[in-house]
Parts: sequence; structure tokens; C-alpha cells
Amino acid sequence: MVHKFHIPSSRHRKSRLKELEGSLLSVAGMVGRRIVNQDDQELGTVADLVFHWDFKETYPPLRGLIAKVAWRKVWISRANIKEITPSKVVLGNARLDLREFKPRKGEVRLKDEVLDHQLIDVDGARVVRASDLYIAPLGGETRLVGVDVGYKPLLRRLGPTRFMTKVVPDSVIDWATIQSFGGGESGNELRLSATRNELRRLRPGELADLLEDLGRPERQELLNALSPELAADALEEMEPKQLEGLLRESSLEEAANYVSRMEPDEAADALREVDPVLKEELLANIPKESADNITQVLDYDEERAGGIMNTLIFTAYTMDNVSKVKQKLKEMDADPSSIGSVIIVDEEGKVLYDLYLSNLLKADDNQKLQELMKPPATLTVSPGASLQEVVETLVESRSSSVVVADENEQPIGRIFADDLLDALIPSGRFHFPRLLS
Repeated sequence: MVHKFHIPSSRHRKSRLKELEGSLLSVAGMVGRRIVNQDDQELGTVADLVFHWDFKETYPPLRGLIAKVAWRKVWISRANIKEITPSKVVLGNARLDLREFKPRKGEVRLKDEVLDHQLIDVDGARVVRASDLYIAPLGGETRLVGVDVGYKPLLRRLGPTRFMTKVVPDSVIDWATIQSFGGGESGNELRLSATRNELRRLRPGELADLLEDLGRPERQELLNALSPELAADALEEMEPKQLEGLLRESSLEEAANYVSRMEPDEAADALREVDPVLKEELLANIPKESADNITQVLDYDEERAGGIMNTLIFTAYTMDNVSKVKQKLKEMDADPSSIGSVIIVDEEGKVLYDLYLSNLLKADDNQKLQELMKPPATLTVSPGASLQEVVETLVESRSSSVVVADENEQPIGRIFADDLLDALIPSGRFHFPRLLS
């Protein structure tokens, strides 16, 4: 029977680590320790510890050791390990497989692939580096239970050998809240659990911070582990220079895919800072409709309404009934929060009314949109309007967004309050609910 441990809160996690404190073993301290038979005769030394990487396992179990025997590195299965102590590993028998160890998919070497490497602390929404790792007996197995991100383990590792095995946890994080990266040789990717969805509960802004702090390989792994929509949301929150660096280090196909999934205004904002040659290459490699929407925003000054508007809008006619509009919204390949409202237009396509999605959802399916239009009339701005004019219109309308209309009074975009604040105060990120009136 496989035991799985799922700890729901940080309080319980701290409690679990406290319970295990007396039985914790330092991975850094284990490396170089003696491997002996039952008569205490030395057979070799510990070169690394190999653990099973499974999305369903909160605490990965030990699968075996890599032993250094003379000039060889050989495999010792968990089944042949009788006891693990801070000073040595005792085997059940002295028979060793002297064939050279080869990495296998689904297994990770803690010393080579995790210790001193970057990890993600989901609870803290931060990138950390493993100064030491801790293992302990748990549920009948030896499991990886914690990571130390403090500086004391580093000092201990630099000191005399006798201090290496002494466990003095400094800043220990329960492994249940850690997302880690595996090495290329083992064929491992980001340990993102499909059952716990740890990273998916982070906000796009928090993911953006992680992407900015991670190294190049880890950044790509994190992006690949996220859904395309969530990855795009995170990229929208990155600083322009950081985003350009990420786009440059990605393949042209990957970079174009990221840009095409971003909201047009955010993509345009990012591409303004990008080298012109790279910008043209990216626009040439994304779907024409996306490229046209982004180019439309790029054509305007970023200090004007057209330069910060989101061109992803949804329009409907006065005589459309509610059920028809709801069905069209379902068929759209877009997040409703990025649309905000339904822009009701007349037969000539002129803006008449901006209907909140919340009001649409509450309406009877047989009602016509015309019946849902209520005073006051919807205020719009031109694409050439200054940001100050947009602010004044937003305040006057008491809305969370404002519609941008061309010289023919036809809608071409929308500016949300948080996007306006981002433009006015670039150093901050503000997010208001987009579905509420």
C-alpha cells in the first residue's frame, strides 16, 4: 500500500516538521558517508541519493543510492538498505551491482539535481535555493520532507567534516509546498502536481515575479507547465525588459505563441520595448487577426487612449435576444473577464450602450438587449483622447471601463481601470473586478 500525505495548511506543515525534527537527516551531510555491510566493513561511500519523482507523491520516497566504489559509481537499491544513520549506511548484504549507474526517467538525484538548485516556494510565492535537503522516515518509507533555504547549512558544509552530518535546521520549508525542477538527463520536468495544482493557485503577478527570478531553463519549464492562458496572463505582468529577455531566449515559435495569447494591449505594450527586427518577426509568426489587433494598438501613441486600449471587444445588436448573445459568448475563444461587457450597437454599428456581463447573466433568455438598456447613456472616448480625458470619462461614467470609438462612433476597443492606472503609474499593477458594475 502506498502512503500519501497531503497537508492542508502551513500550520499543519510546521507541526509535521516539528514532529520529524529528531529524525531528520541532512542530504548534504549524507554525501561522502560510509556504506558498510553488517560487519561494519566499508564497501564504498555515498555519492548521491535517488528519489522517485511522482506528481501524486507529496513527499518523494527513496529509491536507492549511488555509491562510489573505487573509481565506479554503482547503484544500490532501497531493498538492500538496512539502515541509514547520520554517519553511515548499513546494507542488508554485500552484493553490489558493479555496472555503471545510468539516470532513469522518473527518478531524481538530490545532490546533482536539487541541492543548490532553484526551487519554487508556493506558499511564499518566491524563488529559493536549496542550501540543504532533509529526509526522514515517514509512512514506512524514507522520504524527502523539507528544504533548508538559510545560510547556516552552507557554512556547515564549508566547515570540518564532523559538522556535516549535524542537522541544525535554519529556514526549513516543508516539501509539500515546494515545486522543483528535475535534470535533463533524468528526463524530468517541473514537479507540478495535477492533483494539488499548487502553482495554479498563484496570481499572474506572483507567477511573473517567479519568472523574473528564475534562470533560463527553469523559466521555460515553468511556462511549459502552465496552461497557455495562465502563462499569457503571467507574461502580461512581467517588466518589459524582463519580458523581452524571455522572448529572446525562447524559440521564435514559442515566443510567437506567447505573444498571440496575450491581450492585444498588453502584447503591444510589451512589443513597444522590443527590438524592431524581433518585433516584426513575432508579428509575422502569429495569426493575422492577433497581429492586426496588436498593430492597431501599436499605431497609436501610448499616451493616448488608442495606445492602451484592449481591442478584444464583443458587440451585439439591440434586437438580439439574451439567449443568442450568451451562446455567442460561450463560442468565443476568450476569457469573459478580458471582454468586460457587451457593447450594444445600432444597425450602423454605432455604440448605444455598454451592458455589464453580470446584468446579461441575470436577464431572461427571451429578452431583447434593447430592453436591458437603461439611462444614463454610455460615454465613449476617441482613440486620440489623452489619458486625462480617459480618467475624466471613467469617473463621470462611474464604470470600471470605458469604450473607445472611432470617428464613425463604432467601437474599436476598451480601456479597463487597471490598465489605465498601469499607464499612469507604470511601477504599480492594479486589478479591479471586470464583471461587476
